[in-house]
Parts: sequence; C-alpha cells; structure tokens
Amino acid sequence: MTGTSSSDPTLSGLRVLDLTRVLAGPLCTMMLGDLGAEVIKVEKPGSGDDTREWGPPFLGGESAYYLSVNRNKKSITVNFKSETGRKIIQQLVSQVDILVENWRVGTMEEWGLGYHALRELNPGLIYCAITGYGQNGPTSKRPGYDFVIQAEGGLMSITGPVEGQPTKVGVAIVDQTAGMFATISILAALHERKRSGLGQYIDISLLDSQLAWLANVASNYLVTGNNPMRFGNAHPNIVPYELFSTMDSWIALGVGNDRQWKLLCNLTSWVDLVEDDRFMTNSGRVQNRIELIPILQERFQLRTSREWLNLIQTAGIPCGPVNTIDEIFRDPQILARKMVQEIPHPTAGMIKTVGSPLNLSRTPVKINYAPPLLGQDTDDVLSQYLSLSCEDIQQLRDEGII
Repeated sequence: MTGTSSSDPTLSGLRVLDLTRVLAGPLCTMMLGDLGAEVIKVEKPGSGDDTREWGPPFLGGESAYYLSVNRNKKSITVNFKSETGRKIIQQLVSQVDILVENWRVGTMEEWGLGYHALRELNPGLIYCAITGYGQNGPTSKRPGYDFVIQAEGGLMSITGPVEGQPTKVGVAIVDQTAGMFATISILAALHERKRSGLGQYIDISLLDSQLAWLANVASNYLVTGNNPMRFGNAHPNIVPYELFSTMDSWIALGVGNDRQWKLLCNLTSWVDLVEDDRFMTNSGRVQNRIELIPILQERFQLRTSREWLNLIQTAGIPCGPVNTIDEIFRDPQILARKMVQEIPHPTAGMIKTVGSPLNLSRTPVKINYAPPLLGQDTDDVLSQYLSLSCEDIQQLRDEGII
C-alpha cells in the first residue's frame, strides 16, 4: 500500500489483482477502481476477457459489453495455467492488497493460487472468490450463469405477466448484485484489517446473492409458508403500486401509504373510492385489488400521461413515466447528476460511459482510465512490480506466457 494525501480518492494506495471475467467480478473491481484503487486486470493472452467478443455493438474494436465494466483498470496478459505464469501471479500477490477471482470452485487451488497458498506469501491479502453456488454444498462445483441462477433462485417465478411464462430481469441483475456484495465485503475486510493486520477469505455466491435480495417476497414466504405469485408489474403487499395505461401511454404509480391514497383520491375527486370501506386501508386494497384495479385503469384512460404526471407529482405522490433507454439518457435529472461521462480511448476516441452512483463529498469518485486494450499495460506492470527487463519480458512473450 502506497502513501496517500487527504485529497486522494478513498481507496488510493490500494492495489487489486483482478483475475475475473464477464460481469460480477469485473463490476466489483471497477467499483474499487472508481474509488481510487489501482486495479491490475489479468487476462488470457490472445483473447482476454470473454466479453471482449460479446457483440455487436463494437466501438474501436471493443465490445460495448466489455466497455461497460472495465474502466479504471490496467490490463496485463498472463497465462497462469502455465507454471511460469503462476509464478508471475504469485509475485504480484505479494504486492497487492486484494485479489478477486471468479473461477469455478477448486480451479485456483489446482493451479496453486488458492487462498491458503497465497496467504503464505501475503498474510494481509483479502481474497474474494465469486462463484455460482459458493464454496461448499452439493452444487458448489457447478458453473453458475446469471440467467440460470435467476431461474433456479426463484426470481423468474415471481417475474413476468400473471398468466405468462416466468421471465428474467432485463439485465444480469444477479451478477451485478453479487459484484456489489463482493465490494461491500471487501471494504468490510479492509476495515477489519486495520485492527488485525490480517487479510481474510471472502466467499460470494450468485445464488446466495439472489436469495438475499428477494427481500419482502422471501419474508412473505417465510412468514406464511405460501408460495409467492407473479403479479406482473403490481406489488404483492401494496395497492395501487403498478403501471396504468393513460389516454396516450403508461405511467408508474406507487401509492405507499393510506395518506397518499387519500391525497390521490382528493386530487382526482374520486370521493366514491376514498369513502369505500374496501379501499380505505392498504390491507383492504390488497385484499380487494381485483375490484379496485380495473376501476383505476378505466379512470386513468381519461387523461394523458403528462396531465396525470403534472397532477400527481405536484402533490408529492411517487409517479413517473415509462421511459425508453434513450429517453432516460436525455432526462434533465440524469444530466444534472452527470451520470454520463466521456473518457478518451486509444482506439475509439472519446467514449461515453455511465457514471458512478457513488457520491462522496470530500473524496469523489474519479473516472481516470478508459477500459484498457488487451494487455496494454503488461510491460509496464512487469517491469515496475517484478523488475523484469525488456529482454525478460520479450522472452516471456516469445514463450506464450504473456
């Protein structure tokens, strides 16, 4: 760990060895990089991270998918399936604070790069392993993909139309939340290391992560024993809390309490509804949703979305349009929050990237580096950290090690 000043980003001086690919691991390491850590991404010579080929679209020879989660990193290529490559990784481990990997259970141990071997080289190492099912249990050795975990972990069973087929979320939400849980765990381990001086092993599972954020749906089942249903865009515990079609499009309305319900009915002169015993309380509205929702759907058809939004939002009731992706990227709030950033890229020119949602007042997140080209930092890292000469590096390249 190198010295820092009070103006540096939060994790300045920390070094991360990133042995991950695809999404969960790269998202985790990108967040650490956004917060100021030096991230060294280790990729397979010749091909690199799988997502480099996941397209179209491509920009400057790089896939949009790869560009989404690999900024603020250096890229080196090392074949750590070879003995010489593994020695390079071991030498780098002695100089980093954090290692993140997402290989199948047992793979790193087979290569001599498991936690128990590496902590002998660096007792302060925080080692985070992200897998589909975790390090123990009957399915631990199975490969885990977001799509399969969404199905297996119950998420699809509660997502989609009531009478339609089970449906996945539109983005790889399990991968992303697992990456976030990994980041949280790493930050906690860094804090604890200040007390003990020791690192530790972090075991993050996609399946565990997905189950953990089922939140109220999981709790509903654990409390009642009743299998949750699909509600489409509706909410199992709050009514009205769903999409309504208007004269010209759709709006999302979330009435979170009885005060908001009364306010909505008073705004719209729906006296009959606010005085109806069936609908006075949220529990009553949940129990009688089959009667209430068609009434509301019919009444929302009488005005345009803009008219409804102006009325309802002005009253402070949560309500919004159903934006397309291009619409949200033009939204004044997104622009004001600077959630689209531009950074120079060596082959694509200036590229746009989604900004970080992490806002720290004194040590703000910085996007300093575009996602690296494959192996663009190999020579610099090996010469700086391992003191290898140009001749040494060329020999490794000739042997296919880097």
